[in-house]
Amino acid sequence: MTVAIGPDGVARCGWAARDAEYQRYHDEEWGTPLHGDRPLFEKICLEGFQSGLSWITILKRRPAFRELFLDFEIDLVAEFGERDIERLMGDARIIRNRAKIEATVSNARAARELVGGHHGALDELVWEFAPHRLDTERRPAAPDDYRGVPAFTPESTALSTALKHHGFRFVGPTTVYALMQSAGLVDDHERGCWRSASQAAGGAGGAVGDT
Repeated sequence: MTVAIGPDGVARCGWAARDAEYQRYHDEEWGTPLHGDRPLFEKICLEGFQSGLSWITILKRRPAFRELFLDFEIDLVAEFGERDIERLMGDARIIRNRAKIEATVSNARAARELVGGHHGALDELVWEFAPHRLDTERRPAAPDDYRGVPAFTPESTALSTALKHHGFRFVGPTTVYALMQSAGLVDDHERGCWRSASQAAGGAGGAVGDT
């Protein structure tokens, strides 16, 4: 898989050519630095739901996930009980995996404890493990082929360990590396893609998200 030229004449990572929503996600979100406790909590939860599935499966269900999980507001999800879990298990618009639903509620409680006395603590924890994006001497070269991108890295393994220490679940090193890619801690856009740092310094914009 290498870069693909879309109908608009723009070169993108090959995986983004498979679906219009993938293309939008690639252009607007994937690899763009994301900050804020709530946005990163949402990413952690959705990457956990993605485990064993394709990301497009989650992406197309994201509106329903946001609706049913109350926009992933940490304090609200942390209050979910068994009745809420049963309600979620009965809604076919999301992935009805009890272990993942229960982990999302548990992760909300872990996040609430982490950020309870320190607004921005989850953001700080996640970004502590970001490789040096702007250090051109240490930044890995843009991949020529996305199939050569690692499934996990020392940084994702370390972040996985840190999150587990704080009580998070479904945050293995591979899941966490996917989080690091999507939240812009690393830049894995293929060489020649318009979003790649090797193509245009700074990518497609600044940080997004909120706290």
